[in-house]
Amino acid sequence: MDFFTAVFDALATTQIDLKLQKVEYLQANFYTYNMQHDIEIKSIKTPSYAPFCKVIHPTRLQRPKGGNSKEALAKILHSVAHIEYNAIDLGLDAAYRFRHLPLEYYYDFITLAGEEVLHFKLLESLLKEIGYNYGDFFVHDNLFCAMQSTQTLIDRMALVHKGLEALGLDANPFVRKKIEQAQTPLKSQILAALDRILHDEIGHVSKGVKWLNYAQKLYNDNRSLCEILQGYDFNIIGKIPNIEARLEAGYSMQEIESLQQTLR
Repeated sequence: MDFFTAVFDALATTQIDLKLQKVEYLQANFYTYNMQHDIEIKSIKTPSYAPFCKVIHPTRLQRPKGGNSKEALAKILHSVAHIEYNAIDLGLDAAYRFRHLPLEYYYDFITLAGEEVLHFKLLESLLKEIGYNYGDFFVHDNLFCAMQSTQTLIDRMALVHKGLEALGLDANPFVRKKIEQAQTPLKSQILAALDRILHDEIGHVSKGVKWLNYAQKLYNDNRSLCEILQGYDFNIIGKIPNIEARLEAGYSMQEIESLQQTLR
C-alpha cells in the first residue's frame, strides 16, 4: 500500500479511536509501505476534532488557576489532551504534505505522531477516571491554523515543530505546578504522564530543529528562526521559562535570547 495514501487516511479520520489505531498501524508497519511521492497532495479544510469539539476563539477560553475541583482538574487535563490530539495531526500532516525527502524524515514524523497517540491515551484515560471525555470542554484551533498557514517545509518546521512545540516545553512546568498543588488521588499518575510528555516533546522539538536545518541547507535559506517567525502571529510572553529543555532539544542560546528580545 502507498504510504501517503495511508497517512492521509489517518489524518482525515474524525473518529478518535479509529484515528489512534490507524496511526499505531502506520508506525508499526512503516517499512512495509511504498513511497509514491508524486500522488496528489490533498488539502484538509477542517480540524479532525471539529465533529466532537466545540471550537471558540482562544481569548474566550477560561483557564482554571488550580485543580482542586473535579471540573477544574478536568479542564486542565482536557487542555493538554487537546494539544496532544492536535499534535497527532501535525505529525501526520508533516509526513503527508512534504515530498521527495529522505526516508528518515517520514520515519521521524510517523514516530512523533505515534508518541502523541500515547500521550493522548494517557490523558484521555485520566479524564475518564474523573468522569469526563475529550470534547466535553471548549477548545481553540490555533495549532490547526498554524498547520494551514505553513505550506513550505521551512515554515512548517520553524513555526510548528521548532516554534510552537517548544512553547509546550515552557508550559509543562506550569501545568505540573497546578497538579502538585491540587488535592486529587490521581496526582502521581498525572505527574508521571506530564513527565513522559515533557521527555518526548524535547525529542519532538529536536526533530523540528533537525529538519529545519536540513530544509534551510536544501533551499539555501539563511534566515534566522526569529526572521521566519516574524512572518507569523508568534509571540513570546516574558522570559522563556524552560531554557534547559530548549537547549536539550537543540536550540542555541543565541536563538533563545533573540526570541526573548524580538518576539514580544
